[in-house]
Amino acid sequence: MKDTKFSLLTLVLQPCSENPLISLNEWLLEYRSLIAFIPLTFQQGVDKVIVAINDPRLYPSLLQLIFKQLNTNTVVEWQNRAYRVIGVETDPHTLHIFQIQVYPQKPLPKTLGRGIHALFFTWLAEADANLAASIHQSDLIPMSLSIFPDVVKTRMILKIGLIKPYLLSPLLYGISRHLDNDIILADVPCRLGQGIRILQNNNYHSLFQIPSQKTINLRLQSPTSFKQDKFIQPFPLPHLVFENLRKRWNQFAPEELHYPMIEWEGLTSAFELKTHALKMKGSPEIGSTGWVCYEFSSLEQAKIATTLAHFGQFAGVGRKVGMGMGQLQL
Repeated sequence: MKDTKFSLLTLVLQPCSENPLISLNEWLLEYRSLIAFIPLTFQQGVDKVIVAINDPRLYPSLLQLIFKQLNTNTVVEWQNRAYRVIGVETDPHTLHIFQIQVYPQKPLPKTLGRGIHALFFTWLAEADANLAASIHQSDLIPMSLSIFPDVVKTRMILKIGLIKPYLLSPLLYGISRHLDNDIILADVPCRLGQGIRILQNNNYHSLFQIPSQKTINLRLQSPTSFKQDKFIQPFPLPHLVFENLRKRWNQFAPEELHYPMIEWEGLTSAFELKTHALKMKGSPEIGSTGWVCYEFSSLEQAKIATTLAHFGQFAGVGRKVGMGMGQLQL
């Protein structure tokens, strides 16, 4: 599927005291079977509601209908409250990170990589089975997945990074059917939160123009490892980290932004790392977590490494980023 001009539509709703005439679903009746509404965080006296659609190529025609409906100034009902739809926002970004709250009904296993991987493809297939199958069969990994405990002990946070924009709306469409409902994760009954929170978004062109940093600090939030020759390397050596990110970048970024082969000259100047074992299919996977600092004397390599480090927050780094490994933060 080709990228579209924008990856998401969001309606801006303003609470009002008038009696609603129709529901929000009826407000966009022509697309009722193709769309789903997902609440975002309440902000500054307005609610924002994502309009997820199973095929983002339909967004331009849906946007025209929304503009037409805005002129009617109709009061609508959404989640048992009355609102006026006062605007619509388009999301032109190509890179996204969002999170969903998960409430397990009993303790979850320590390793959930295969479980969140299965959930991702189940949700995507509910919107577009062919798209889910093509990504599952591909060697290219356009997402990163992780799950970790929240500050509330009874709650987990599922974090999803997407590096192709055409995945966002179909995935949210599939997720929408399960929000505030029960799911099964690693054979444990869980309940999803009521909405999603978008943590970050960006574009390849914007990352390409980020000012250079000669010192780059990375935090490995989940066990991270790399393929080095025929072996698995758990230590994040500079050339393994940035070459892995360069290859991922070239797989998904526009061709005019691709980077040529690089003989990386960065040095590891400081680190505080621990190794962890994750139980996967077969033998355990060993990876490092913690923080590591890199120094680049070459201004050109520092510029490229800076861009790739920011990209890694969305893409993950190293092996099995679609199963909870390699989650990176600056």
